[in-house]
Amino acid sequence: MMFVVRQMLNLCVWAVVFWSSHAFAQQLDTLNVSYASVTGSRIPLWIAKDAGLFEKYGLNVNLVVIAAGNAAIGALSGGDVEVLGAPGTTTMVSAAKGLPVAIIGTFGPGAWKLAAHPSITSIQELRGKTVGISRPGTTIEFATRRALVKLGFTPGKDINILATGLAESNKRIMVMLQGKIDVTLVSSDNLFEAETKNLKLSILMDLNEMGIYTSASDLSAKRDFLKNQRQRARAFMMAYCEAIWLGKNNKSVALVSFRKQMRENDPRRLEVLYKNYVVDALPLKPFPMEEVIQTEIENLTPTVPELRGTRAAEFVDKTILTELEREGFFTTLSNKYGKTP
Repeated sequence: MMFVVRQMLNLCVWAVVFWSSHAFAQQLDTLNVSYASVTGSRIPLWIAKDAGLFEKYGLNVNLVVIAAGNAAIGALSGGDVEVLGAPGTTTMVSAAKGLPVAIIGTFGPGAWKLAAHPSITSIQELRGKTVGISRPGTTIEFATRRALVKLGFTPGKDINILATGLAESNKRIMVMLQGKIDVTLVSSDNLFEAETKNLKLSILMDLNEMGIYTSASDLSAKRDFLKNQRQRARAFMMAYCEAIWLGKNNKSVALVSFRKQMRENDPRRLEVLYKNYVVDALPLKPFPMEEVIQTEIENLTPTVPELRGTRAAEFVDKTILTELEREGFFTTLSNKYGKTP
């Protein structure tokens, strides 16, 4: 008899826990967020997910990887995702052609280097060679073209451009070492990874040192989502911003997300990832980088005539971050997390 009673009590407890969890899940607003590639710049999204910050602000966020370009913008415009983490150039070109989307935040500045096959030791040797990009219409393509022009080449004429379909630069490095391309843009952490594996590369150019600035990636959303589902949009940005402050203040939290999401356990590379993508890159207030956006407009105009005469402000919606700043949200984070590195 006592056994039966205990079993019934256990069932009751299980039912209460199950329905309480179910009710809690139902109270959360589901939000679908996509990002273009599994790179260290995505760390704020991963921290917000792993540390429960999305739930803190009332959201059940699904993070999905959708390669940058038409597929990603298609998912955004079709309502399959509400927030897109992808190169801002993709959003700008789409907006210029009539799609009501806007850049609402940033993952911080990019840090790219032009790396060549070890057999190439000088910039002059690039003439007639093939440079590998990720996909057409991405920051990688536009930054590559700007770098080639800066070096005195005419892209597509002096140097061939090949779309590899690979967003991660470590994968493009392997394609390059296989001899299928001769040069490509490489991120700092992937360069470190190559060095630890004794993979020889020839570094020809640091884009930032040459005055070619890019965004690592940007956050974009449809304008009607920002207007009609304001609270959900605000909740997302609040979780995103707190993840930045948490990551900068608590290194171990960021390392947990790097290990989990990138399946990386090498302590040396984890240190590089943390320095490059948390300490150096992430701005405490992730406002869209309008100067970079304006530069992208100027470089894109020859191939995207719809951009002619436009300004960065036309492709940006800073209202949520501005509201949060005015309401003292960042002051609250500063008081909570104190001084950050």
